[in-house]
Amino acid sequence: MNSLAKTGAVIVLFALASYTVAVLSEQRRRLVTPLVLLFLTLGVMLDITATAFMIAGSSKGPFTLHGLLGYSSLAGMIIDAALIWRFRLNNPQTAPVPRGLHLYTRAVYVWWIAAFVTGGLLVAMR
Repeated sequence: MNSLAKTGAVIVLFALASYTVAVLSEQRRRLVTPLVLLFLTLGVMLDITATAFMIAGSSKGPFTLHGLLGYSSLAGMIIDAALIWRFRLNNPQTAPVPRGLHLYTRAVYVWWIAAFVTGGLLVAMR
């Protein structure tokens, strides 16, 4: 693994931590707090950065099975962040997250974790 891919792997760990704090906070309280917004936005930004580093450092090109899984999970995260931000901007902080958005956030998180785990397994199998 070259230095660009290693850098991406380290950054994605920070994305995992940030996104996990955001999702667990939202899932437990069913509220979009400033903490949720901060860590969700940070997680998305870190994942975009990590993805760019991993693409640049990949010897297999950007279109692999893991790449497509990662791109789709990143797209889900971006959509989730946009929906969470829109909800928060249009509602008071005390408004509970609607059931559909709550479940979508959970589903996207599970999909993102699947992409994260498969990436780790691919590295471990080399």
